[in-house]
Amino acid sequence: MEARKKLFLIYFMLAGSTFAQSFHNPSLNGAEETSTNLGEVESRENAPDLEFQYHDHDQMTRYLRAVSAKYPELTALYSIGKSVQGRDLWVMVVSVSPYEHMIGKPDVKYVANIHGNEAVGRELLLHLIQYLVTSYATDPYVKWLLDNTRIHLMPSMNPDGFAISREGQCDTIHGRHNARRHDLNRNFPDFFKANTKQPQPETEAVKQWISKIQFVLSGSLHGGALVASYPFDNTPSSRICRSSVLCSVFQNYEHTPSISPDDDVFKHLSLVYSKNHAKMSRGVSCKSGSPRFENGITNGAAWYPLTGGMQDYNYLWHGCMEVTLEISCCKYPPAHELPKYWQDNKQSLIKYLAEVHRGAHGFVMDENNNPVERAAIKIKGRDVNYHTTNFGEFWRILLPGTYRMDISAEGYLPQEVEFIVIDSHPTLLNVTLRSAKRIDGGPYYRPLPPPPRAPPVPTPSTGIFASLTNSFNNMVSNFFG
Repeated sequence: MEARKKLFLIYFMLAGSTFAQSFHNPSLNGAEETSTNLGEVESRENAPDLEFQYHDHDQMTRYLRAVSAKYPELTALYSIGKSVQGRDLWVMVVSVSPYEHMIGKPDVKYVANIHGNEAVGRELLLHLIQYLVTSYATDPYVKWLLDNTRIHLMPSMNPDGFAISREGQCDTIHGRHNARRHDLNRNFPDFFKANTKQPQPETEAVKQWISKIQFVLSGSLHGGALVASYPFDNTPSSRICRSSVLCSVFQNYEHTPSISPDDDVFKHLSLVYSKNHAKMSRGVSCKSGSPRFENGITNGAAWYPLTGGMQDYNYLWHGCMEVTLEISCCKYPPAHELPKYWQDNKQSLIKYLAEVHRGAHGFVMDENNNPVERAAIKIKGRDVNYHTTNFGEFWRILLPGTYRMDISAEGYLPQEVEFIVIDSHPTLLNVTLRSAKRIDGGPYYRPLPPPPRAPPVPTPSTGIFASLTNSFNNMVSNFFG
């Protein structure tokens, strides 16, 4: 414990000035200041070979192991579990501290290929790994990002589905599901409607993963459209209409936004991706009759509602802000088009992750300088609880403005802090909570937390209307991606 205290005291003295310098330093505050374009610094002569082609699971595994062996100071490879058919769910960490969390510095992630036949994101994450490790020594922006962030990249969440998918198939559903025929992006717990689908090994592994590592920002890479889609994916009408099959059919597919408490931040994050993309912000329609999206972004439910999506689960269960990134009109385009997709998305992939360093961050400690774990962090007017890590750390992505934050923990007196967020660098907030002792000298007063708000259990549906609902849901899911 004494060693940990010393680490925190050193960090408190250095953290504010370090982040302020990195955001005020013109050479680190945007790729245009360090090189005309992030693509100009792309020296790959010393890296393991990575061609623009699709890699099966064995090839991908060999490549990831080769990178990890060649760059042990920047990378760490681990598996979070196995697919139904026993394939590893690989994750590569790229950071100056790949093997352990850096105190005071956030963890971020990308997850690709959750639908097995949406293959572009899988290859882009391999090329992103390649780009980051080969650019660290030459590109100041990449160096700053890896010095201050731990980046976790999962190229394939659904390797079984990818194994049966076929190159050149743009619109089919062959390979979309896992080996048990489940759509993994409909398999997570849902706030608006009880998800009764049987949990799958891949989603269970992801749930365990994000319960152990407190991710702050995330992106999920998909295909079949060109848009950044943000929470909520589901809508309160799922609760209202749960007892009526026809009501469920017609209200669930009513194209109305489902607004989250952090709608302004999610729109900003989505715009960061779309505007740094070569085409997305133009609102390109992929084909005749498909929607056009203003500025290349959309609220998920406004596009089409879904139950059991991964991005809502990340946000509501774990305080991780995730955006769904639809990056290709064709789900599995020919391999010769991959260089174009890489150039279109490279800048966006990097700039989006850097947004984790926006808003407020800091530590919650007790009066003895011990970290307070699982302290609740709530911004007034934004009804979503975030929590501190076991080191007492917290991060809250916010746009410039004035905010009030409530901090509370079992056995401590709550505190309220007012602070300002500016655009140029994050606000450092270190908060001390004091123990809530009883006046008579008895044991600590420990207020009980409010009971968790359980989603309602829907009434099981049977008969012809249930079949109609299931067919309609499947048709919409397969059409939109």
